[in-house]
This record gives sequence, C-alpha cells and structure tokens, in this order.
Amino acid sequence: MDIVSIRIDGRTATVSFDTGSKANALSQKLMRELTQAARLFHGDASISTVILTGRPDNFTLGADLKDPEGADVRRLGLAERRIRLRAGPEMCDAWEQVDALTLCAIEGWCVGGGAALSAFCDLRVASTEATFYVPEVERGMNMSWGSIPRFVALVGPARTKRLAGLCEKIDAATALAWGLYDHVTAPGGSLARAQEIAASAARLPPTALKMVKQDVNVAALALARATAHRDLEAFALMQQTDDFREGVKAFFEKRDPDFTGD
Repeated sequence: MDIVSIRIDGRTATVSFDTGSKANALSQKLMRELTQAARLFHGDASISTVILTGRPDNFTLGADLKDPEGADVRRLGLAERRIRLRAGPEMCDAWEQVDALTLCAIEGWCVGGGAALSAFCDLRVASTEATFYVPEVERGMNMSWGSIPRFVALVGPARTKRLAGLCEKIDAATALAWGLYDHVTAPGGSLARAQEIAASAARLPPTALKMVKQDVNVAALALARATAHRDLEAFALMQQTDDFREGVKAFFEKRDPDFTGD
C-alpha cells in the first residue's frame, strides 16, 4: 500500500493514512487501501484493538472531488456507476466488520466521508480542536455510505438531522456531549489516548471483548442495512441533478451555491 501504513504492537494494530496533502482527502485509491487494511484484521485472533488515524493536522476533509478516478466514475452510465460508487460503502463496511475493537483517533477536520468512516468504528477519540462536519447536502448531494443509521445510533434522529441535514459544524465539546466522540484530548493527543485505551483492552480476554462488540452492534444496528439500502442509489441519482453540479462548481469557485431543486 502506498498511502496507508500499518504498525502492530502486541495486541494493538495502528492503521494510519497520509496523502501528503493537508486535506488528506479520500481518493478512490485511498479508499481501496483502507478497505484492504481493515480486511487484514477481520478474523485476526491475535489483535484486540485496531486504531485508525489520519494526519496530525487533519483526519480527512472527506472525498477527493479532484480525484481523476472519481471524476471518471461520474461520467459513467448508471449501470457501471452504481457499481463503482461502492468503494466508500465497502470501506466503511470493512471497518465495521473488523473483529477487534476499533478506535478512530481524530485531529483537525473530520469531514463528509471521513465522518462516515469514523462512525463505523467502535469508539472515537478526538482533540479539542477537532471539528465534525457533514457538508454533503451543501454540495447538492445526499449523505450516503450507510452513515445515516450509524449517526442515528450515536446521537439520535434530531441531532442527525442537524448534523447531516442542516450541515452544522460540530465542535469537540458538542460532539462529546452528543456522543459522537467518546474521549476528547488536548491538541495532538488523540492517538496517545487511543493507545492508552488499546492498552487497557489488550489486558482483557480478547474473545470476550469481541463477543461484546458483536452483540452491541447487532442490537444497535439491527435495522441499519434496511434503512440505508437506498442511499447509494439516491447518490447516483443526485449526481445527475443540476443542484449537484452547482454544489460542486460553487465549492471549487469558493462561492455560495444557487440551488433550484432540480
């Protein structure tokens, strides 16, 4: 893998990704590498905890709208496009299916697809300077990747509407109070705190811990697939709208979009 690196220390694995750019955006290639990394630990009996982290200044600013491979996807017909759009959902699913406890260590911005990815992890540790932001509706898109039922499980329906519908930027104190974050640290301290939690988890019987994780996920997310079944199809549809084109164009031109509903 070129963008993702993996380090194993005892029963803890740390997966980090750095594109070399401050945005640390999720390109198609990066999403494939993060999926591959997660699948390494699906059935690894020797690992109790997997930590996922981005750059020291930003977790990620979300999907890479400048990715040439992503632009190619938008030019495909519906039959091929709905298949190629599975990269994000498959990445998130891969992280949710990791047998071990997963911790997401967040610094700086956690935006869009990055916010979705973090919600598929078991716990989130963030610095006081971290911001959680889901701007898809502001770009003329729906929020997809199966994230909506995960947000609802974490913060409830009304706050999910504020988060993913009204696109509110959620600071660390609010995210902690809502339940988006489980721990908040001083700036630069999220990875160290995640490592402390991982060390505590490593002292527990690993199989019992993994069983509890699975039981909680089944109870909390029993209807997740049923309630998220259409979000990929809806995203493929939204890509064909004037509002999608206007939202992306306005983003690149650094201006307010003019949406029409079409």
